[in-house]
Amino acid sequence: MLMRGVIMDNGVADILKIAVAEDLGVVGDITSQALFGDSDHGEALIRSKRSGVLSGATLITPLFELVDSHLSTLTSSPPASPTKTEVYCHDGDALEPGKVICRITGPVRSILSGERSILNLLQHLSGIATITAKMAETLKGTPVRLLDTRKTNPGLRALEKAAVRHGGGVNHRAGLYDMVLIKDTHVKRAGGVKQALARAFAWRGGKDTPQIEIEVQTVEEFLEALPLGPDRIMLDNMNAQEIETCVEARNASGLKTELEASGGISLFTLPDIAATGVDFISSGAITHSAPALDIHLVMV
Repeated sequence: MLMRGVIMDNGVADILKIAVAEDLGVVGDITSQALFGDSDHGEALIRSKRSGVLSGATLITPLFELVDSHLSTLTSSPPASPTKTEVYCHDGDALEPGKVICRITGPVRSILSGERSILNLLQHLSGIATITAKMAETLKGTPVRLLDTRKTNPGLRALEKAAVRHGGGVNHRAGLYDMVLIKDTHVKRAGGVKQALARAFAWRGGKDTPQIEIEVQTVEEFLEALPLGPDRIMLDNMNAQEIETCVEARNASGLKTELEASGGISLFTLPDIAATGVDFISSGAITHSAPALDIHLVMV
């Protein structure tokens, strides 16, 4: 789908359609209709009110194009002068208070009808990019990579995982379909670590993909899983000393199994966990608990 030079995959295009439709319904912004006519044109700025990292900039132009299209269906004719957006920043750019992200000109009805939808997306996604950037900065100078998780808002995963990348993080699996990740619930039902891994390897056959990862809760479970050769082992809710023990055992084994630390990860615990020598640290908080970045729209 092509929108004013911006290529949108079907999933993201659908997110924007839903955002516009749920706010405008079948009659549109009745407040703006009551106050402004077809000939009322104006100019607005989208600005950051806080320092952070931007995500969602590529959505601004397509969203306002959808707003124009939606409003044209209410009048049976397109606006005489469609909304024009000038986006000055790119996803991943650093923001500071007062930074102008975009200038919007066009029908006042269109500008105000799209205001909340675009701000909701920019604030939420930039919040994710900002907290990710803070955690990634803490890992700077180490080989450890920061991963996200599947703890995302339904329907927004593609955008939230993009926001993680904009903040300097790395995406874990996209969904249940692209990696075998044996969690503690799988292990319990399968009868143990060995049994769960045996079933996963049998299902995969002699192939190298998809990757097989298993979550372990204790050093004992880790030592049980390691010789079986999974591609990655997740060390869940272990303290730094336990993780370091697992890393040393992996290194001594000569195996190339990747190690991922997860559970209770914060800016405060990150340095100690990174110092253990794990390959990855995953955090659900960067998506499910990221505070929104304060971004606003002002008419000028």
